[in-house]
Amino acid sequence: MVVLFLSAVDSAADWQAELGRLLPDLELRVWPDLGDPTEIEAALVWRPPPGLLDRLPNLKLILSLGAGVDHILADPSLPPGVPVVRLVDPYMTAAMSEYVQLQVLRLHRQDPAYLEQQRARRWRTLPQPNAAERRVGVLGLGVLGSDAALKLKVLGFDVAGWSRSERKLPGIATFCGADGLEALLRRSEILVCLLPLTPATAGILDARLFGLLPRGAALVNCARGGHLVEADLLAALDGGRLSAAVLDVFRDEPLPPEHPFWAHPRILVTPHVAAATHPPSAAAAVADNLRRLREGRPLLNRVDVSVRY
Repeated sequence: MVVLFLSAVDSAADWQAELGRLLPDLELRVWPDLGDPTEIEAALVWRPPPGLLDRLPNLKLILSLGAGVDHILADPSLPPGVPVVRLVDPYMTAAMSEYVQLQVLRLHRQDPAYLEQQRARRWRTLPQPNAAERRVGVLGLGVLGSDAALKLKVLGFDVAGWSRSERKLPGIATFCGADGLEALLRRSEILVCLLPLTPATAGILDARLFGLLPRGAALVNCARGGHLVEADLLAALDGGRLSAAVLDVFRDEPLPPEHPFWAHPRILVTPHVAAATHPPSAAAAVADNLRRLREGRPLLNRVDVSVRY
């Protein structure tokens, strides 16, 4: 089987080594070396240029190098009928939950305010509720969101979650639909966004949403930069509607040096590192789906293109 690999951020050598170990008969061609495009049966990609996948006439499977697939589905010339699969890797799930726990704890313990005080050389103790008194909301209850919500619960937080359709999680209040979203927002002092990026969720983190949160709430966005209306966040922070934000994803990446997020005293920036793809563990999931393709068995984590996740 011939597989095309394309990514500006993932190591082709690492993937060649890991997939070669699991599938010795696999040929991994690294973009832009297509060779004979008619021989390519699968594409393992992150942000492929529009039109590339449509140039592969015998393409049978598109595999994302990340948990999201918006970077693939954004291509208007995506070949119809070719299945797309998400990357679901326990290492990535655990890493995302680590990041969410870290940032929620930072916000809960008022780290942004103490950092401001340090810069001003001001010694002042702030009121500190217990974790059980802090209500955390998680937008998106897929694999990543569900795991993060459950692990926040272990830390003692009062956790609730929202999803488009109904989900159940042990010990966690769950909401769904438009009415459920408003109910979740009104109770969330710290809001974590782990939604897939779709036409329905693009720009969801806007002034209206911020206005439904309790005054002084904080935001963690580790989903996609396209969820956030940047001007609305700045206005909400400067006006006191929000107290702080942790951002790992951005509309433009890398974040431009002149962007106001870098210098804002109530924004913590990380460079899209919440859950990096880890070839030694992720390769097993990719190899499993390649075997399934070759053997005609059902694929795992196949995307429903109609809802885009």
